[in-house]
Amino acid sequence: MNTNPQIAHDEDVLLLEETTDLRDLVVYNDDVNTFDHVIQTLIDVCQHEPMQAEQCTLLIHHKGQCTVKVGSYEELEPMCTAIHDRGISADVV
Repeated sequence: MNTNPQIAHDEDVLLLEETTDLRDLVVYNDDVNTFDHVIQTLIDVCQHEPMQAEQCTLLIHHKGQCTVKVGSYEELEPMCTAIHDRGISADVV
């Protein structure tokens, strides 16, 4: 005889998922800004490591543009503005 009956519990679990619409911060090539200026901007504004900033800058130069950061619009818009303030073309797309 079982003195400890087990009770089956059915639980409804509501899982709330926060969906974030991820965007790209794209920097464009131009004929004005130097490699060093773009590299330093990516380090200062996007918190890139020096090697990452150099690689992105080479892609910008050779392909015309590069996605330098991915995140929410709210995260990327201030970075985009800071890049514009340094005379470099960029968009959040």
